[in-house]
Amino acid sequence: MTMALFQDSFWGEKNNGFDVLYHNMKHGQISTKELSDFIRERATIEEAYARSMTKLAKSASNFSQLGTFAPVWDVFKTSTEKLAICHLELVRKLQELIKEVQKYGEDQVKAHKKTKEEVATTLEAVQNIQSLSQALQKSKENYNNKSVDQERLRKEGATQREVDKAGVKTKKATESYKLYVEKYATAKSEFEQKMSETAQKFQDIEEAHIQNMKEMIHSYSRSIEETHLQIGEVHNEFVNNMENTTVENLIQKLAETKGTGKERPGPIEFEECNTAIVTEGAKPRKRKAFAIPGRRKDKDTDSTESTEAESVKTSNGAPSGYYGRIDLQNANVPQVDEEGFCIKPEINENDAKDSTFYSSSDSDDEDEPRRFHVEIKPVQPNNGNHQALSSIDELKATISNITLSPSTSGQLKRNSSSEYSSTSL
Repeated sequence: MTMALFQDSFWGEKNNGFDVLYHNMKHGQISTKELSDFIRERATIEEAYARSMTKLAKSASNFSQLGTFAPVWDVFKTSTEKLAICHLELVRKLQELIKEVQKYGEDQVKAHKKTKEEVATTLEAVQNIQSLSQALQKSKENYNNKSVDQERLRKEGATQREVDKAGVKTKKATESYKLYVEKYATAKSEFEQKMSETAQKFQDIEEAHIQNMKEMIHSYSRSIEETHLQIGEVHNEFVNNMENTTVENLIQKLAETKGTGKERPGPIEFEECNTAIVTEGAKPRKRKAFAIPGRRKDKDTDSTESTEAESVKTSNGAPSGYYGRIDLQNANVPQVDEEGFCIKPEINENDAKDSTFYSSSDSDDEDEPRRFHVEIKPVQPNNGNHQALSSIDELKATISNITLSPSTSGQLKRNSSSEYSSTSL
């Protein structure tokens, strides 16, 4: 089939072929832009699909890793990740192709501007012949009308003067008509020549445009084809991996990773009871009362230590239940004066400090009572020669001068029965 040529197909009575060919060239820019938009939309779809596949692969890694079926999820994850990579690779190729299409569109705009300048003379020839065609048509109509009027006057027997006047008008119309015919012939020759050249130029532009578009479409289809081949390879790999993942392999892997050992429990024989060992191990233990640090220790009637302490105090050092003779000289018996009052034993400062304050080791022993030392400083009398009587103000001043020595543990026992104080005036 012979290809139709532009220079044979765009003529016509109105000579609109040039306008059609020029706008067809401009439509090439629109086609280029639309192709770029189409490829960009396809790249967006592929990118979204790749992201979805990546998300799906991550979700497969979050599935349960327990059970015999757990290793199969690794096969799914690997295959899905490779599919995502294939589509991302297609996105990269399509983005490169979009850049090529955009560059071609920019070059196309420059080429069309240059072509417009080159075919400017053809446009003038087209406009000239179009205007001459209209003028020639009007001139022909005027010539025909004048000739008809002159012939009508002759037939009607009009005066010679009227006939001559009509003849003059007819002659002018004839000359004008012939002039437009000559001008049209000249314009027609120039128009045909330029229009043929321009039509061929437009055809060359369209052929190059279509060829470039086909090449870019071929790159587009080749990129998709390569991606499909990669996807096919990934699918074949997935099928092979699933075939290699047999029931025996899954059972073997679970046994190797989750196995608890191959040694079975040994036999147990009957052993007779050794009463001596059992009796010795069952000796009663002394129970110690529970105490909270920093608080008063309540008496525990069930506590062995508390009972022993009380029995010692009540018997002046003799154990509980002892009814024998007691050595009064060595016994813990307080001394009395002539009036029957207890005499305070003499205690030196070191003993007082030891009995008053706790050491760091004593703070840890909660069974011993805690002590504090109270020192009252007397008020100095105003007159050294005369001793003033005690008054309420002096008593208040004396009380205000009472100082409590700090305890090393920072906490005082509130059990009045077990604490005692040492005061000095």
